[in-house]
Amino acid sequence: MLASNWVNQALVKRIRENIIKTPRFWKRVLLIAFDFIALMFALWASYAIRLADWTPAISIERLTLATFAPLVAIPIFIRLGLYRSVIRYLPDAAIWTIIRAMLIATMSWVIIIFLMEMAGQGIVPRSVPFLYFILGTLLVGSMRFAAKWILMSGTGLRRNEQPIFIYGAGPTAAQLARALRGHGNRYVMGLIDDDPTNHGRDIAGYRVYPARDLPSLIDRYGIKEIVLSMSSIPMDKRQAVLGRVTGLGVKVLSLPDISDLVDGRYIVSQIREIEIDELLGRSFVPADPELLDQALAGKIVMVTGAGGSIGSELCRLIIRRKPEKLILFEASEFALYRIEQEILATGDFPIIPLLGSVTDARTVERAIRAHEVQVVYHAAAHKHVPLVEANALEGIRNNVFGTLTVATIAARQNVESFVLISSDKAVRPTNVMGATKRWAELVVRQIAIEVRERPEKHSFCAVRFGNVIGSNGSVVPLFKEQIAKGGPVTITDPDMTRYFMAIPEAAELIVQAGALSTGGDVFLLDMGEPVRIGDLAENMIRLAGFNIRDERNPERGIAIEVIGKRPGEKLFEELFYDRKNAQSTRHPKIMRADSSAIVNYDISAWLQKLEHAIAAEDEAEARTLLFALISEDEVLDRNLGPG
Repeated sequence: MLASNWVNQALVKRIRENIIKTPRFWKRVLLIAFDFIALMFALWASYAIRLADWTPAISIERLTLATFAPLVAIPIFIRLGLYRSVIRYLPDAAIWTIIRAMLIATMSWVIIIFLMEMAGQGIVPRSVPFLYFILGTLLVGSMRFAAKWILMSGTGLRRNEQPIFIYGAGPTAAQLARALRGHGNRYVMGLIDDDPTNHGRDIAGYRVYPARDLPSLIDRYGIKEIVLSMSSIPMDKRQAVLGRVTGLGVKVLSLPDISDLVDGRYIVSQIREIEIDELLGRSFVPADPELLDQALAGKIVMVTGAGGSIGSELCRLIIRRKPEKLILFEASEFALYRIEQEILATGDFPIIPLLGSVTDARTVERAIRAHEVQVVYHAAAHKHVPLVEANALEGIRNNVFGTLTVATIAARQNVESFVLISSDKAVRPTNVMGATKRWAELVVRQIAIEVRERPEKHSFCAVRFGNVIGSNGSVVPLFKEQIAKGGPVTITDPDMTRYFMAIPEAAELIVQAGALSTGGDVFLLDMGEPVRIGDLAENMIRLAGFNIRDERNPERGIAIEVIGKRPGEKLFEELFYDRKNAQSTRHPKIMRADSSAIVNYDISAWLQKLEHAIAAEDEAEARTLLFALISEDEVLDRNLGPG
């Protein structure tokens, strides 16, 4: 018995392997031949059933009509794509295509019968076409699904392979299609392209289809993924393509620029998920290496908050520009360990990990003095709006007085460059976090004024920008996590808008802005257009291959749930007090606030009052002082310019 089973399995395996190895052209020829024979048999069986005679008489008229049946059906099958499908990836929904093809073929045959009957060429019983349709559908469909079962059963074939389309028909797409052949768990069903001259052609052995046919192609072939191979096309065209493929119920992946790769097999590992910044359509401006080297090369650099989202990306960037030494200053032991290990894993770099809080003056001074720090990037801050709102005293202590501590010591130790990482929430703030960031800008501006009189060159500046994608507390990783769990995706208000920027781009612009500083500047990074949070959530759901569950689609997909604004949140954020007064710099993505706003505006008295309120743990008084200074400062800025 066991021997018999083994022989059967070996036979099935051999048949399967022979079928798979057969060239696709001959597979189609065999399939057409089978359909021709099957339809002839279906017609013979229809007559036999109708006449209750298994050997019906075959006249010239009947033979002519019988020959017309498959001759009409085969072109229809070709037109509806029955011979383009790969049998082992045939979706269950293909039965409807088969039924439709047989129905059209039967009706076309009936028209021919009618014309021949009018010409006196014989009569066909009315039930024969109906029986022919039923039997033809059963034979054509059962053969395909039986072949699929043989090809997908047993060992020797990866069961987890899934059919995909590649969007693009250029050399990279062809290279990717060849690389995927026999590698990974994806099977390329064809290529999608917008160029009409490519439609219907075969490139690298794969048929090229127009993008307008994607919805029907996805249903026909059971497509689960579309890989975009369009790294070299302009951003506006890329956005148009993304708009077409999102919302089709398939996962959208991307292939980055691989022009530097020589061997095609490496392409397989380059397929990745679409990054949300690609969806936002931000134009990319390459970093100016001269500015980066001017700020970092050969310098002793310290980053506070080195384990945070921005701080860690700054560390990665700094270490690539070959500084003399990099000091990682971080209050979280785990975050410090993680960034230290990440950097050390890429090479033997001169890094010094230091545990400490920016509010601890002795620790900060020891770090700067002992290592003779030349450049400081102050990224340490509490940034999560609702948490800072609920812990206002700690937020003020860390964000305002932490900045005061680091900036004061940096000035005292003759640090050459000090860059504060600020936020768009500092503009007309309605929450504690934004207000503390505005105070931090004012603190740095005040110290910049004080060091101007020194003979040495010192630059103290702030860089203001919006949300960075993927940062701790950002909505993007939260949405991803909620989508992975099946939803719902929670948003505070669908009409809320935010500025977004990729973390690496933000880090590059921060460093370049610091290199452009003349002292006391507030730099404003070009964040592009604000993004509606409701649109962001919808696009992320569609990119993940899901539909949006709403009133029109209540049964399937991922729902979006509106939970209302949290304490301190604004409906929209701003980067400017007055955009008209912003000045351009040599970098198109970096603007400078009007320097006329830098006046001798001493906030020492305000800081003393605020420090007393913190020491007394008087949160109400601390909040009052926090926003009172900002109100005065906004009046001043409206008269003198932004900043």
